[in-house]
Amino acid sequence: MKSYYIYFILGIGLLLIAGCKKDNGIKKHIIASIPEASGISYCENSDTLVVANDEGKLYEITTDGKILREKNIGKYDLEGVVCEEKRFIFVNENGDLLSVDRDTLVTTIFPLIGFDELSKKSGIEGITKVESDYLLTVQSKDKEKAKFLKVNIKEGNAVVKSTIHHGISDSAGLEYKDGNLYIVSDTKDKLYIYNLQSNKIVKKIELPKFAVEGVAIDNNGNIYFADDNGAILKYTLKELGITI
Repeated sequence: MKSYYIYFILGIGLLLIAGCKKDNGIKKHIIASIPEASGISYCENSDTLVVANDEGKLYEITTDGKILREKNIGKYDLEGVVCEEKRFIFVNENGDLLSVDRDTLVTTIFPLIGFDELSKKSGIEGITKVESDYLLTVQSKDKEKAKFLKVNIKEGNAVVKSTIHHGISDSAGLEYKDGNLYIVSDTKDKLYIYNLQSNKIVKKIELPKFAVEGVAIDNNGNIYFADDNGAILKYTLKELGITI
């Protein structure tokens, strides 16, 4: 009996250790529970965050995670979002852009024109805005197919102006800040800092293991991640060793 008791205690201990390893300190960084969170963006004029959901919902939350509103905007597979002063710009998995008025929530669709290489293994997974253009990231495990699409909204369409090969496999979301792109890779559990002027990766940061799908940076030294398993996580830039 004594030996069984010892094995039982050891088993419980191993389970507790495994649970701690699996958590990786993530729980203390979760600020909101949002199903299938697939993209996130910081709204400067309201100091809030907008979150995209795979099932066609948008959420607006405070930077502490309080949900201010939730709205189903249609049967879309939303993969990323950019917050602008008067509208949200979402990207659908097929590359179409959706403009949603922040007051009325009226939706306008801009079909993607000028790029026909999308597939189930190589789809659009993120969006950010650089000056007047939008950058969409094409997610692919094949580094040769991993690229950005530089897109401009013109005459009712989202027109591809050019492509940039970045070589980051499984790029799931991106953010632009002060000349750099912040790109998250789900399978690699990494945050890449990519300089647009030199077209080079300047830093790689290891992330805890979670289903990262989106990234946003606010004006107060914080970085946020959308977790496809249903959470929004908040870290300080300092915690991750990022200097802006």
